[in-house]
Amino acid sequence: MGARLTIDFFHDVVCCWCFNISSRMRSLAGEFDLDIRHRSFVLQASREEMAARWGTPAEARETILGHWSVCREVSDRPDLVNIEAMRKAGFDYPAGWNAALACKAAEALGGQAAHWDLFDRIQLAHLSEARNIAEPEVLADLADDIGLDAAAFAGAMTDPAIAHAVEADRRAASLLQVRSVPALIIRDTGARLVNGPIEDLRAQIRAATRLSADA
Repeated sequence: MGARLTIDFFHDVVCCWCFNISSRMRSLAGEFDLDIRHRSFVLQASREEMAARWGTPAEARETILGHWSVCREVSDRPDLVNIEAMRKAGFDYPAGWNAALACKAAEALGGQAAHWDLFDRIQLAHLSEARNIAEPEVLADLADDIGLDAAAFAGAMTDPAIAHAVEADRRAASLLQVRSVPALIIRDTGARLVNGPIEDLRAQIRAATRLSADA
């Protein structure tokens, strides 16, 4: 198969496109023995940033759910993108900062695998179950779902080092000129995967594997 590739996967839990590509990358990670390194890229970290980007909460919800609709059309799991449930939810569309902290807390406790597991669980809660993933209590429940120790997770969530880790990913994204998510950057070659169906991603990874092996 050639050299093992390391891929930096920049993502945000509120991003429907990240939901689509995460399951595809899980399949490809096993197929190609990829080393996926998870990077938090918070699109909007607060209500203020949400308002600056999208306007009122109602405007934000409708615009973002329009993106969900487009995303669902090309999803491998369209039944899990529950637009109507989020439209009816009794809370403002959530910013992603607390969920990013949760993913980094999971990483501190269980490495990259735990980060990915919690990321996927939070995305499912957000996109399919219409739960408020900005709420620490919801995030604690989801961490419990993947088997993380409750006390250890609560401690990690409030550890300043976790917030610093999220900010470090933001700085790394800036240095790499990441402007949107999902962004998947192959460290070995510097190439960026173009988001698309799993067949397209497979072909790109196969080519990168050959290129890395020949280097």
